[in-house]
Amino acid sequence: MKIVHISSCDKFLPPYIEFIRKHFDFSEHQFFLTSGMADSLITTSNNVSLANRGLLSRLKHYKNVLIGMHKAEKIILHGLFDIRIIQMLFFTPWLLKKCHWVMWGSDLYVYQFSDRDNTFKRREFFRKFVIKNFGFLITYIPGDAALAREWYKAKGQVLECIMYTSNLYKDHKLDVDTSQSINIQLGNSADPSNEHIDALEKLLKFKNENINIYVPLSYGPAGLSTYTENVIKQGKEWFGKKFKPMLSFMPFDEYLHFLSTVDIAIFNHKRQQAMGNTIALLGLEKTVYIRSETTQWEFFHLKGIKIGDINQLNSLDKIDVKTNSEIIKKYFSEEQYLQQLKNIFTQ
Repeated sequence: MKIVHISSCDKFLPPYIEFIRKHFDFSEHQFFLTSGMADSLITTSNNVSLANRGLLSRLKHYKNVLIGMHKAEKIILHGLFDIRIIQMLFFTPWLLKKCHWVMWGSDLYVYQFSDRDNTFKRREFFRKFVIKNFGFLITYIPGDAALAREWYKAKGQVLECIMYTSNLYKDHKLDVDTSQSINIQLGNSADPSNEHIDALEKLLKFKNENINIYVPLSYGPAGLSTYTENVIKQGKEWFGKKFKPMLSFMPFDEYLHFLSTVDIAIFNHKRQQAMGNTIALLGLEKTVYIRSETTQWEFFHLKGIKIGDINQLNSLDKIDVKTNSEIIKKYFSEEQYLQQLKNIFTQ
C-alpha cells in the first residue's frame, strides 16, 4: 500500500475512511486500527483491519503494522497514544522521515498536563526522539505546531489540514426559537479537562436568571464515574432543575440539532479541545466562550472569528457573530478539506 494509516478506532475514523473511499483511490490506503469506541461502525476489508483487545490479535496487529510501515511511501499516525507504536518507531528511526503525525491535542498536551511520574518519564524518553524526528506535522492550528517545536524540538514540515469530517461546516436549518430561556452548553464530554466545576462557578452569578445549563457527559475517558457524579451533584446543588446533565450518547444528526438550540456555549478547557463542537456552533452563529490562553483562541482571532473570553463572562448577552458563519463556511468547507488531503497524499 502507498499510504498506511495507524489509529485507534475513535469516532473520527469511520467517516474519515468513507471520505477517502469516496474521493481517492482506496486501493492505495491501508488502515491498521485497534479497538475503540467506534468499532461497530467499521467494516473490515483487505484495506481495513481492526485488532481487538486480545493478546494474539494485538501481536498480529503490531507485526502487520511494522511490515506495512516499511513497505509504505507514507505513514499517517492519527494521534500519538500507543506506546508500542512509539517504541517501534524509536527503534526504526529510518521510518520517521515518512511519518505524518495528525495532532489530536491530548497527544501533544500530555507534556503540559500529565503528572511527572516515572511512567511519564519513560514514555517521554521515547516520545521526545520520535516527535523530534517526524517528517511532517498535520494540524490547522499553528499554535499547536509551535508548541511541538518548543517542547519536543520537532523538525517536521507543517501541513495544514482540518483533519476530520467532524470539523467540516454543517449547514443546518435553525428552528424558530419561541422559548424565553437562555440555553447554555457547558463542555463537550465527561473528561475532567472540561473543568466543569470551575465553569459552573463562573455561572453562579446568573443562577437566578432564566437559564438552562446543558452538560454533555456521555463521552469521556473510562473509569470517571466518580468525577461525573461529582459534577452532577454540584450542578444540581447550585442550579437545581436548571442544570441538565446529558448522559446518553446522541447520533450525530440529533446532536447537531441540539447544538442548534444552544444560545451560549462555554468550553473551559486549558488546552486546545472540543474543536468539532466549537466549529459547528460558530457556523450556527452561536456565542462561544473559551480560554484566551489556548492555541485555538489565537487561531480564531487570526481568522477574524469573534469569540468570547470565559474569564470576561460578565453577562449572558449574545456576541455579534454574524460574520462568523461565513468565515467558518469558507475555511471548514469540504472543498478545502479535499484539497488539503490531496496535498498530503500526493506530496
